[in-house]
Amino acid sequence: MDTSHSPRMIASETTPLLPIEALKPKTPLPKFQIGTILTIQLAEAIASTSIFPYINQLIRELGVTGGDDAAVGYYAGIIESLFFAAQALTVLRWSRLSDRIGRKPVLVIGLGGACVSMLCFGLSTTFWSLVISRCVCGFLNGNIGVMKTMIGESTDSTNMAQAFALIPIVWSLGGFIGPLMGGTLARPQDHWPVLFANSFWGKYPYFLPCAVAACLFALVLFIMTLFLEETLSTKRRPKLTSAALGVSSGEPLPQKPMADTSLRSLLTPTVVIPIVNYAMFAFLDISRRALVPLFYSTPTYLGGLGFNPSSIGSWLALFGIMDGVFQALFFAKLVDRLGPKRLFRVSVSSYVSLMVVLPVMSWLARARGGADYAVTFALLFQLVLSSICGMGFGTLLMIITASAPTKNTLGTINGLAQTSASIARAIGPAFTTSLFAASKEHNLLGGNAVFFILFMLACALRWLGSRLPDEIKVRDE
Repeated sequence: MDTSHSPRMIASETTPLLPIEALKPKTPLPKFQIGTILTIQLAEAIASTSIFPYINQLIRELGVTGGDDAAVGYYAGIIESLFFAAQALTVLRWSRLSDRIGRKPVLVIGLGGACVSMLCFGLSTTFWSLVISRCVCGFLNGNIGVMKTMIGESTDSTNMAQAFALIPIVWSLGGFIGPLMGGTLARPQDHWPVLFANSFWGKYPYFLPCAVAACLFALVLFIMTLFLEETLSTKRRPKLTSAALGVSSGEPLPQKPMADTSLRSLLTPTVVIPIVNYAMFAFLDISRRALVPLFYSTPTYLGGLGFNPSSIGSWLALFGIMDGVFQALFFAKLVDRLGPKRLFRVSVSSYVSLMVVLPVMSWLARARGGADYAVTFALLFQLVLSSICGMGFGTLLMIITASAPTKNTLGTINGLAQTSASIARAIGPAFTTSLFAASKEHNLLGGNAVFFILFMLACALRWLGSRLPDEIKVRDE
């Protein structure tokens, strides 16, 4: 019997195992809902990165180091780590609380706490007041896990990658605006003495960037309260249908929260391996973000580049905007071409190369007596490597979201992932900046011990990435 014209598919080695999925139409992204969620992330990215250009100078001016420039890294690392240490203690509780009371109330608490803590940070005149303000911000802020959960609940398997690809782009945009804002607005009495002649600005020279960040939080809180729709099924308003959230009608919405789900039942290899990769990548990423401004601000004779806060802010802003452009233009295409797992390993490989470029820049600056064209070329090459490295988060977020057994376990899964990442981010800055200071003080490996250790850790993560699943499974239930 001739079947050459039969409409039925003939099975072969090249026939897809799930041909029905190929016919499934792509669900349009709920742009307004996703955009509102990402606005919250943008505000947090701006605020968290705005302190990087001036934190080292602030530590020096507080006098806590006793005039020892090499010891600045110890204290700067502590300040940068405290937020994540406090967040690690509470983020899982916030995520599970959001499974009970809804996503929006938890976001309101987090944004309010961030607004108050930024104002307190700008008014701090002692090291311990800085410590308290960062801890308060971390304790009250479980937003990042809740936001990822809301994005997961607002998408399905056909548009999830498109939504999660936006997260690193928005973070990169915040990474552009935040350092530029912090570096430009720090010590305004020096830049605009006529406008900021009041003695207040002399007593609190870093209040202005903190106040701007706090106002941004207040604005985002107002926007979220008015326009963000609740995604938890048991707290959703009746008028919010599955179509409004971008979930196809064929995919049933969860009927009850999973707040009482046993954590142990979720700790399967499918869930744990991506979370471990995420935590280690978060450690390396935050270590790089804390190390680079310190490296820029350290005097040339100690192995840094000797940049002032304004220059640091400008370079970090350039890195941020170029990273965002790179993500927007290439991330989705590279995911389609390479797959999330291979792209993640490429990102980690770029981190390995980055840890070679930094000591080379140190040698060039010392040999040439400052930052000349050769150092500038190395900085631009660092920009490219940083952009490639930044794609790792998008790939891991896709894998972690797909690892959840059902949509109504997303809150807990994201809470676990964010708790692990927060612990790693709490350790990273203090460990790395302290190691940087020790490397310079004791001339460990010629002052380059910190780069060597991060190099080896990145190599280990590249191997760990090989344990990730080769493909992302379809999860629509």
